[in-house]
Amino acid sequence: MTATAVAAAPEVQPVALRRVYRFELVKLTSQWRLRLVFLACLLAPGIYTAVVSAQTSLPADAVYGRWMNQSGWAGSLVILVFMGTLVLPLLTCVVAGDVFAVEDRIGTWRHLLVAVRSPRRIFVAKALAALTVTMVLLAALAVSSVAGGLISIGSHPLPGLDGHLMGPGALARTVLLAWLSIVPPTLAFSAVGLLGSVALGRSPLGLLMPVVLALVLEGVQLMPVPVALRVALPMNAFIGYRGLLTTPGQLGPLWTGVAVSLAWTMLATFLAYRLFVRRDFTDLAHDGSARHLVVAGLAPLVGLTAATAVGVVAATGATGSGIDRPKLEDALATSFSHLYVLQTEELHRPEVTEEQLHTTATCDKGGDRVEDLGPGADWRCVVTWTLPGATATGTAIYQLDVAADGRYVADGDGPKEVNGFFQIRTPTGDAPNPLWQFDGFVDLLDNARKGQQ
Repeated sequence: MTATAVAAAPEVQPVALRRVYRFELVKLTSQWRLRLVFLACLLAPGIYTAVVSAQTSLPADAVYGRWMNQSGWAGSLVILVFMGTLVLPLLTCVVAGDVFAVEDRIGTWRHLLVAVRSPRRIFVAKALAALTVTMVLLAALAVSSVAGGLISIGSHPLPGLDGHLMGPGALARTVLLAWLSIVPPTLAFSAVGLLGSVALGRSPLGLLMPVVLALVLEGVQLMPVPVALRVALPMNAFIGYRGLLTTPGQLGPLWTGVAVSLAWTMLATFLAYRLFVRRDFTDLAHDGSARHLVVAGLAPLVGLTAATAVGVVAATGATGSGIDRPKLEDALATSFSHLYVLQTEELHRPEVTEEQLHTTATCDKGGDRVEDLGPGADWRCVVTWTLPGATATGTAIYQLDVAADGRYVADGDGPKEVNGFFQIRTPTGDAPNPLWQFDGFVDLLDNARKGQQ
C-alpha cells in the first residue's frame, strides 16, 4: 500500500508595507501635475515676497503686510496668512483627495489587490505616501517664503503682535514654530481628502472635499460665532501661531488648535479606513456613495466638533465671542507702550521704558447704546500715558477694526505728532511711524481670567 503525499499549497503572503509605500510614492511623484505643483511651491512664495517687498504699496490688510519692506521675516508671516484659507486645502485636494480616486478612474483596483493581497496595506501605504508628498510641499512653501524675504530685504528686527521688538534670532525660532504649527491642521484636511477620495470614488466632489470644507469653515470663521465653536474647528488652528508673536505667549488657542486638528486627523482617517476595507472591489461601476459620506463620514466629524466645543467651555469657561472691552484695552495699552518705546528710539529721543509710561486705554464700541462686546469696525479707544518727570498726561485716539478671530487693526486718529502718518529714518530706510497703524491680537480663550479682574 502506497501513501500519496499531497503537498500543501504555500501560504500567500501580502507584499511588505515598505514596498507598497515606495510603489505608491513613485506613482504620486511621477505625475506631471504634482511636479508642477512642487515647482510652484518652491518658487511662487519667494518670488511673491521679493517682488511685493520692493513695492511702495503693501498688502496692509494681511498681518505683517505693512512690514514687508522692513524685515525679510515679514514676508513669510504674510504667506502664512494665505495657507489655511485656500492654499493648503487645495494642495491636499491634489494629493490626498486623488490618491484613491485615481484607481477608480483608470480601473486598476483588481490589479492592485492581486499584486498586494491586502486592502489594509494598500490603505496605509497610500495614506503614508500622500502624507509624505504633502509635507514636502509644505516644507517647500516655508523655505521659499523665508528665503525670498531674507534675500530681498534681509534679517531685521520686527515688532510682535503686542508691539515688543523681536530680534533676528527670536524671529527665526518663531517663524519656524509658526510653520510647524500649521502641520496638524494640514494633516486634518489631508485626512478629509482621504475620506472624500474613498467615499466618493470617481466623483469630482471627492477630489474637492478639502476645499469645500475649507470654504464652509472659512465662512463660519468670518461670523461672530461663539468662541468655543470657533476653536473647535480645524480652520482656527491655521492662525493659532499668532499667540507665538506676543510676550508672554498666548498659547491657549495654539494648543487647542493642535489638539482639535489631531482629533480630526485620527477620526477622518479611521472613517476612511473603515469605508475602504468594507468596500466591494468586484463592483467595477463603483462611483461612491454620498449617503455613506454623510452618515459614516461627516456626521461623526460634526459630533466631534460639538463634543470639542463643550469641552472647551468646560475647560476654559470661555463664552460669547471672546472679545470684550477689558481684554481689548489691555492689549492696546501693551502694544502702544512697546511701540512708543520703538518710536522714541527711532526719533533719537531720551530713553524711556514701558513701565515708566504707565499706559492705559479706554475703549468704547459704537457709543453708549451698544454693548462693548464682540468684533466690529466701530471700536474707538483713547490711550493715555505719562513721561518720566512730566506732570501732563499724553493722550492718543485710535479707531479699531476688530475681526472675529481676535486680530485687530489700530488706526491712529491723532494727535498727528504721536500717531499720525510721517516717515521715520530706520536702519533699513524710511518707514512709517510705528504708532500710526499697527496690528494686535486678543486671546479669545482668556475670558475666564479677564472676567475675574
